[in-house]
Parts: sequence; structure tokens; C-alpha cells
Amino acid sequence: MGRAGPWHQADGLRVHPVDADVVVVGAGLAGLVAACELADAGCSVVLLDQESEANLGGQAWWSFGGLFLVDSPEQRRLGVRDSLDLAWQDWQGAAGWDRLTLPDGSPGPDHWGREWARSYVEWAAGEKRAWLRGQGVSFVPFVGWAERGDGTSGGHGNSVPRFHMAWGTGTGLVAPFERRIREHMAGGRVFYRPRHRVDGLVTTGGAVSGARGSVLAPDDAARGVASNRDVVGEFEFGAQAVFVTSGGIGGDHDLVRGNWPDRLGTAPDTMLTGVPAHVDGRMLAITEQAGGTVVNHDRMWHYVEGVRNWDPVWPGHAIRILPGPSALWFDAHGDRLPSPYLPGFDTLGTLGHLRRSGADHSWFVLNRSLVGKEFTLSGSEQNPDLTERRYRDFLRRPVTKVQPSVRAFLEHGEDWLTADTVGALVARMNELEPDFHVDPAHLERQVVERDRQVDNPFTKDTQVAALRVARRYRGDRLTKRAYPPHRILDPKHGPLVAVRLRVLSRKTLGGLRTDLSGRVLDAGGRPVPGLYAAGEVAGFGGGGMHGYRSLEGTFVGGCLFGGLRAGRAAAAALR
Repeated sequence: MGRAGPWHQADGLRVHPVDADVVVVGAGLAGLVAACELADAGCSVVLLDQESEANLGGQAWWSFGGLFLVDSPEQRRLGVRDSLDLAWQDWQGAAGWDRLTLPDGSPGPDHWGREWARSYVEWAAGEKRAWLRGQGVSFVPFVGWAERGDGTSGGHGNSVPRFHMAWGTGTGLVAPFERRIREHMAGGRVFYRPRHRVDGLVTTGGAVSGARGSVLAPDDAARGVASNRDVVGEFEFGAQAVFVTSGGIGGDHDLVRGNWPDRLGTAPDTMLTGVPAHVDGRMLAITEQAGGTVVNHDRMWHYVEGVRNWDPVWPGHAIRILPGPSALWFDAHGDRLPSPYLPGFDTLGTLGHLRRSGADHSWFVLNRSLVGKEFTLSGSEQNPDLTERRYRDFLRRPVTKVQPSVRAFLEHGEDWLTADTVGALVARMNELEPDFHVDPAHLERQVVERDRQVDNPFTKDTQVAALRVARRYRGDRLTKRAYPPHRILDPKHGPLVAVRLRVLSRKTLGGLRTDLSGRVLDAGGRPVPGLYAAGEVAGFGGGGMHGYRSLEGTFVGGCLFGGLRAGRAAAAALR
């Protein structure tokens, strides 16, 4: 395997082609991991990204850093019994694959996604934790219980807590791979070129042999801030193989709406954005033009607990609330959501239910005590104690009345309302959303009915029963994520709080169809020579390893796994 030759520039604009073993398109987490594996094996790598160096690590840098692990020491210490068989049962129930074969018996759009999923769950139950520990990643001792499911044993949801938070959140997950990339840059194995937007893949003799595109003008915008698209030059780089690791479509609402499935109701007219604007999905169509195939366009993952960031970084910047089990959830008309559409249970089921309400918003109603104890905000920047590894501050969370980041939203967020009485609270809700009038008496009656269910250990309220199950889990009880049951209207826990929620765009679950080596497949199911993909652009593997739904902690993990597996496979093929 040869190394890339010297870099040349002529006429002040055009960057001339340079040979390398591999071109990696996208400097997000999947791209960094793949480039590290390739460079470790002695390959020369050209790493291209349309954004500036400030954005190295991509979306993962902003993430909460949650990871899906199976039968981990952290789980066992908290009394959680997990197994590969149980995790695979949960994954299959969530995925709901129904496109495994075509009418002629050949592999369908779900075939390789299922193969990737099985391999990923085995990795999560095996090598994953030790491999991450070897990279310097450690974990918070409390395991979260995300996506608790649809209420059936074999359906969607995690039977047990599996959401492991990395110390350092997403920034901590990116850091070891950024360090390795910079070491390879210093060693002459990786040539990183930011502000290089790929506009097409080069094909020679039926094989993908490079990438071409536009050099964008320098931009000193901070990480995540939308940058300019001013073209100041062109480039073309040749290679033995090209890796596409460019992410999904969550930053382009037109693409999201264009692929929105009927099963989720109508697409929202107004939507918040959970990813930076550069998550634009451009490379999907570009890779299709080079012979790759995109499958499962209609599968996507968007959150319904989005609130507008009071201190935004990118356009429409939204933060997701990670609620505990106690908040009452009402649609825009003031009707309480039925089971299983409870906080933290079934994201896409709740999304579909709410999209049929005729409104783009819904409401959490609770009190200040519950906001302070049960609400966590997703994202690295919203959790500085975890991100900066301030262990003592993290341990103070259960005894802190309201977390600082949550308090900032209570004080400054346009979606957050407080009042001492239901009538006054609903008046503020109606003022914020005048086109959807909520009857205060109707809403208060539902809150009172719920409150009467917490006076004794017996209940017919599914959400109250779920709260008591959560209280039996040591992790939720110790962290106060499941706060002791009490009447929401109890003045001692006031004032009352209402939070307007809207859809927050996030993840693409379909994508480029790949085999277990990460090779991109054409319409006939054959590998396109020289073309690989990993991460979200590949549906995190195979064009859709999640199927229809995610169990959470599997997006950042999917980027890690895809980059690792495909990078190793390509390095072996190039030897």
C-alpha cells in the first residue's frame, strides 16, 4: 500500500489529484474510526469534509454519548439480568423487519440490515465494552432505561436498562479517535482536508476510483454554526477505494418531509432541528449516481419531546427532553395520551399518535419538583458535569433541586410555562398556542384523576404502575430519575409547569445498502468495486440495521461499529 504523494496547489484555486489508498468522505465519528483502522493497517488516507476543522467529529460531538451494552458489569452491579438472547429478542421486536426477501426469493431491502443488527448485538454483548475501554472510554455507573416499549414481551422496547452513558458524553467518545487521527496526520498516513465538499465520485473501468468536488472558502464559524458555501476552487483525489461516512438527512427538512412515511401520519408543517445544518444527506444521491443503492428511504427516527434551544447554535436548534416516568403528556387538545404513549416508552409510536392529532405540538404538564428531578436534557453541551467529567457535580444531581441547564430553560425557554394553578397555567398555554384551545376544566379533571391513583400502592393507571416499576430499579431510584410518587397538584411541589413539545428531526434509519464488510451494493445486490459506506449514511449498516425502530444508545454505537468493521475489512482487502 502506497502513501499519498505531496500536496500541490496551482493558480491559487485548483487542488490537483493525489493518489492515496483510500478517500474517506466525512469526518464524523464513523469516518474517524474507519480512517484510524485503515491508517493503523498502513493505508494512506485522504479524509475530506465540507465543514471546518472546528467540526471534526461531526454530530457525535454533540450527543449525550449513550451506548447500548448487553450484560455489562454496570448492569450487573445494579441488579440487572441481561443476555444476548434477551437483547436480540428486543431488537427483533423493535425492528419489525418485513422486507427480508423479494418475491423471487432473493434478499430484500432488510436482509443485510438484519445481518448487521445481529452482528452489532453480538458486539454489544462481547467485544464492544473492552474495545471502548481500550480507547480510554469509561462509563457512568448508572445505566439508563430508554425506550421501555409498547407493553408487549415480544414487541418494541428494552426489557431491561441498557443505556450506558460515557464519561465525557459525545465529546469523550470523539476524543480518542481525534487523537489517533492527529497522530496519523503527524505520521503522514492521514491527510485531512476540511472545507472540501464532495460533489461526485470518480469511476474508472466500473470501479470507484476517487472523489471530486469543490473547495469551499475558509470559515471561522464555531462548531455547529452554519458555514458559508462559497466555492473558491476544485479538487479531485484518486484512490483504490472510497469510504462514504457522511451522515443522514436530519438537517434538511425538505428531504425529511419528502421521505416521511404514511404510517407516521402527515409530516409536520413546523419542525425543530436536532442536528447541525451540514447534516444534509447530499452523499446519498451522489453515491447512487456511482452505482450504489439506497433502501428503506421511509424509515427515520425523530423525537417528539423537542424544545427550542434558548441559546441556539444552528438554525432551528432543538434540545430533546429526556423525561422521567411521571410527567403527564397531553396532545394539543388537552387529551392525555394513552398507554403505551408514555414518556420514555415508545418514541415512534407516540410520534405517529400525535401526528394524527392535527397539530404540530403537544404538552408535558407536571410540577417544579418533577422538572428538577426527572428531566434531563440530551446533548453534550447540556450536561457539562458529564462532558467535563466533574464527578462530584454529577453525584450531586440527586440532591440538586433543579439542574442548572434545566433551570436555564425554565427561565429563558420560549416553550416553558409556569403558574400556581391549572387555570392560570392553561391560560398561558392557550396564549402560546391560540389556534388550539385547551379547556382548563378538562385538563384539571385528568390531573386530579391521576393524582387520586397515588394515594395507595394499588392503581389502574398504567403510568402510575410504570412509575412504581421504575422505582424498583436501583438506578432510577438512586438518581431520582423516578421521583417518589406524589400528587402533581400538591402545592409543596409547585409551581405547576407546562412544556410545549414539538417534533425534533434526528436520524435516518435507511440508507446505502452494504454487506457485512461495508461494501456498497448495487441494484442487483453485487458490491460496487472500490466503494464502502459506514455510519448513518448506511442506515448504520446494511441500509437499515434498526428496521423501523431503535432501542436507543445505538446511533453513536452504530457509527463506531460501522467504521470499525468496514475499516478493518477494507484494510484487509487492500493488503
